[in-house]
Amino acid sequence: MDRAAKRELVTNLNSVLKDTGLVVVAHYAGMTVAQMTEYRQRLKEAGGRVKVAKNRLAKLALKDTTYETISDLFEGPTCLAYSEDPIAAAKVSVTYAKGNDKLVILGGAMGTTVLDANGVKALAELPSLDELRATLIGLLNAPATKIARTVKEPGAKLARVIQAKASQGEAA
Repeated sequence: MDRAAKRELVTNLNSVLKDTGLVVVAHYAGMTVAQMTEYRQRLKEAGGRVKVAKNRLAKLALKDTTYETISDLFEGPTCLAYSEDPIAAAKVSVTYAKGNDKLVILGGAMGTTVLDANGVKALAELPSLDELRATLIGLLNAPATKIARTVKEPGAKLARVIQAKASQGEAA
């Protein structure tokens, strides 16, 4: 890779990291191309990306971002998994690492918060942004449903009483 290509890689990665919600750093030694492609595809479907870069170039790209504190994780064959959604990259990486022992999560960062491997795993257990939105909508919708049911109930009781009296009158 010539200097211009390296400079462009560093610049592009730096600009991407400035707009990223979460970065996960992992070792990928021993993974086949097919396994790495599958990992990239899963992360892409979740709204993230995987980037493999030389450690020195990755450290240069981390400069002037909130993720500069994780530069000590870059030793050996490492890859960056990142996403705007703070949960997506962690969830996909942890799930994939469970099925493939060659992907070893080293740690990561969410904004200025540095996470170790256990922190990334704990983050992966949280519900995603879409799941949280669905839960919130359900919680907001539940009181309206209960109010409608409560308002409707006295009328329904009255109708049942009238129906019962009518039935008794017909039976007699």
